Amino acid sequence: MIIKRLFSLFVATSILFTGSIQIAQAAMVSSEQVAQSAGIANAEQDRQRIYAALSREDVRSELVKRGVDPMQVEQRVAALTDEEASAMASQIENAPAGGIIGAIVLIFLVLLLTDILGFTKIFPFTRSVR
Repeated sequence: MIIKRLFSLFVATSILFTGSIQIAQAAMVSSEQVAQSAGIANAEQDRQRIYAALSREDVRSELVKRGVDPMQVEQRVAALTDEEASAMASQIENAPAGGIIGAIVLIFLVLLLTDILGFTKIFPFTRSVR
């Protein structure tokens, strides 16, 4: 008799809690999805390294001296693709001491090229091919 009561209490309790059981669904995650999520984090880190290099006072003064607005440079860095940002960040990191001038020249050339191609109008001395 006691066993029947315990068993019925157990069954009633089990039925009561079946509604609150969470159902988990597993799905395959493709390597592209994993690589993309890792790539987004890496690209953001690369952009932060570029911004850190561009925020230095000597770099900003060199940009202004060459006639480049630092705000436009920041907008251009934001518009870089992930691959371009990664390449630029690695070039800045691998530049020897005092080699930041090479990075500035690279940025200047990229801005000049986009000006000549007609994507932007930053420099007054260029004419667009469009």
